[in-house]
Amino acid sequence: MTETVTRTRFAPSPTGMFHVGSARSALFNWALARQSADGRFVLRVEDTDAARNKPEWTEGIISALEWLGIHKEDPHFEGPYFQSDYAGKHRETAERLAEEGRAYYCDCTREMVRQRRDNPHLGYDGFCRDRGLEPGPGRALRFRVPDDGSTVVADQIRGRVEFDNATIEDFVVARADGSPLFALANVVDDVEMGITHVIRGEEHLSNTPKQQLLWRALGQDPPVWAHLPVIVNEKRQKLSKRRDKVALETYQDEGFLPEAMVNYLMLLGWAPGDDREIMPWSQMERLFRVSDVNSSSAFFDEQKLRAFNGEYIRALSVDEFVERCRPWLTPERAPWPEKNFDEEVFAAIAPLAQTRVAVLSEIVGNVDFLFLDEPVEDERSWAKAMKPEVAPAMLTAALERFADPDLAWEATSLKSALEEVGQAQGLKLGKAQAPVRVAVTGRTVGLPLFESLELLGREPVRERLRAALTKLAETDSGAGTDS
Repeated sequence: MTETVTRTRFAPSPTGMFHVGSARSALFNWALARQSADGRFVLRVEDTDAARNKPEWTEGIISALEWLGIHKEDPHFEGPYFQSDYAGKHRETAERLAEEGRAYYCDCTREMVRQRRDNPHLGYDGFCRDRGLEPGPGRALRFRVPDDGSTVVADQIRGRVEFDNATIEDFVVARADGSPLFALANVVDDVEMGITHVIRGEEHLSNTPKQQLLWRALGQDPPVWAHLPVIVNEKRQKLSKRRDKVALETYQDEGFLPEAMVNYLMLLGWAPGDDREIMPWSQMERLFRVSDVNSSSAFFDEQKLRAFNGEYIRALSVDEFVERCRPWLTPERAPWPEKNFDEEVFAAIAPLAQTRVAVLSEIVGNVDFLFLDEPVEDERSWAKAMKPEVAPAMLTAALERFADPDLAWEATSLKSALEEVGQAQGLKLGKAQAPVRVAVTGRTVGLPLFESLELLGREPVRERLRAALTKLAETDSGAGTDS
């Protein structure tokens, strides 16, 4: 007996953004397809909506998939195919259903259907079933749903889901102009492409009995169905592009690593069966089983995703971390003058920054003081650190101590020197270094201070201390002026 080759499919519409829910569906399909040597992941772009059929949006889908590790060059990848290329087959199938009596033409308008129904929610009443209408203007094609019995969907995640045929109206499969609706086009494409597994979001479950009826009407066994749990926000509301941050591109721009995003998305509804969460794709791919996916809604927790991302960032080698940061260090994105950037200085500070950033875009705020002509001043930090009873004396003493040519300009010596200065002022190191940190970096928190002073250099540090003292004097003078 020949074993059926697994053929999954991912069938997005080009909408201009790539939803994280779509990303999860793609990954689950990809994992299943790659579990066998002959398995295939089929990319089919549902482009029949002319308003959405833009080449750049299709390229956006492919680019997003590649970022997730789903590459066109992989032997398991097939496509992209375009639904519009199958329009002829869609029409041909619609005509076949009509000829076989499995579908019939109907000239009822929505208003006519409503007028015949006491309860408008009951839907179409089968009025044209036996009128024998021929195709023509204003006549849509409706599928003839069996009068009795039920349609049972065997779902890998939800088990046996039964739909009473009496609750399924004779649904439209083709418009009056012959163009197919989603249900028919989707089934025809899946049949033509030999799809064996349909793994998609649970919002499509209500469509499934209609599609299964179409599969049977075309003489085909339906695929393995699996409807993934809905992804919700912290209020347990379904993620919405109007309300929530759902675009994969947004997370890319913020500096989330693709491997961290993949790891996190794979765990939205599925778990490997133990307490592990951080794991490479190779392990997740091997362990993934559709039947292990939970039917309960999955919470998209951005804070947890950030924690995942931080773990992955810290696992990089320093050289790789430097490379991954480069997009945020370019003249187009960095806030400092291009001439100020020093590769060696950045390479030296990178190991310290690597332990502190959760997303790569945070690298700029951590190192900008090294390359700006003057630091970005945080008002809260200034107010907290520049107390008039401490800061002027501390900055003056530090300025003098740092001028000593016998003081080695390296982190250990600088720490000892500032400790001495602080002790002379009756301050422990934590209190002593606060005004110096704010004067030099602009903030009360950041990278280790003494390594930062070493890399910035003696004269730039002293220049910033002088500038802070000048500002303190001006502030004090202004406060004493009677306006």
